Amino acid sequence: MYRYGQYCPVARAAEIIADRWTVLIVRELLADVSHFNELERGLPHISRALLVERLKRLERTGVLERRVLSHGKQTEYRLTAAGRELQKLIDALGEWGARWSFGEPHPNELDPSLLLWWMRRRVAHSVPQRRTVIEFDFRSARKQRYWLVLEPTEVSVCLKHPGFEVDVMVSADIMALYRVFSGRATLAEVLHRKQVLLEGSPADLRAFPQWFTWSPMAGSVRAAMADRQREGVAIKPSSPRNKRMSA
Repeated sequence: MYRYGQYCPVARAAEIIADRWTVLIVRELLADVSHFNELERGLPHISRALLVERLKRLERTGVLERRVLSHGKQTEYRLTAAGRELQKLIDALGEWGARWSFGEPHPNELDPSLLLWWMRRRVAHSVPQRRTVIEFDFRSARKQRYWLVLEPTEVSVCLKHPGFEVDVMVSADIMALYRVFSGRATLAEVLHRKQVLLEGSPADLRAFPQWFTWSPMAGSVRAAMADRQREGVAIKPSSPRNKRMSA
């Protein structure tokens, strides 16, 4: 752990959570992600070794606790009271980012499997009480087809056809669906522009807009966009990083 050598609450807090990846790990834990493999799927560019090290550090500093489940084959990570208090920090950081640094996505940020992993945990309670299969065809992505299988008790992301009949087909420009998820556009807008096309039964197509609650930061993004529009302020695009940074 990097030590600042300053007797200051901000410095002490930064020593725990300001390293690369740590804030995003906390973001995942606050979203009730509690198992190592699920954390890894939500953070696709982190190395396993670095994720292990960061989790151990958060445990040592009292931010999370590690529990070995009764059968001894799986470990669960849960935030302590101190860790749960970081929700206010994550919310404030997201609101600041939405207002001052969140422009259009860069091409190297458009990961279809990560988007569906995020959508998986933002499924609303209004989904049908039956198995529902959604196939996604991302037109410009290297791997085009993915599936979400919505069961009454769980939601799965599939990289191969799950073997069930498809109920809704979503043909989408990947950037457009990211913009919808993040709050920069509405589903109605991208459907009108034909950036997203839906096929399925009339009942499923009517219900589809209520099946997802989108990003928890979407409200902040919409509010920031409205504020900037009123104030005439534009976000300067940052330079995309094409090379993966090593830890």
